[in-house]
Amino acid sequence: MIIVTPEAAKQIRQAAEQSFTQGLPLRIAVTRSADGMFHYRMGFDDEFQVGDISVETEGINLLVDADSQALCQGMMLDFVELDGNMEFVFMNPNDPHYRPPQD
Repeated sequence: MIIVTPEAAKQIRQAAEQSFTQGLPLRIAVTRSADGMFHYRMGFDDEFQVGDISVETEGINLLVDADSQALCQGMMLDFVELDGNMEFVFMNPNDPHYRPPQD
């Protein structure tokens, strides 16, 4: 469902350590606005809710709510340099505004 790159996994582990949330799953949520834009949220969360699924990738445990699951199919979470800043990037083929990276 979701792939976390090794670079993103490393940064997630560092963020968990810095925020004293080691061992908590990372919740990923995706919503689609009226104009079709996808909006992504993520944060450490220990509350499993009805309809959630748990996904493990690169040693990272993810929680995805029921409403986000279809929007996350085939998505990749990476941590890359953009304009001189390191950022998490969601590469999601379900997003109509997504353009695959160019070599």
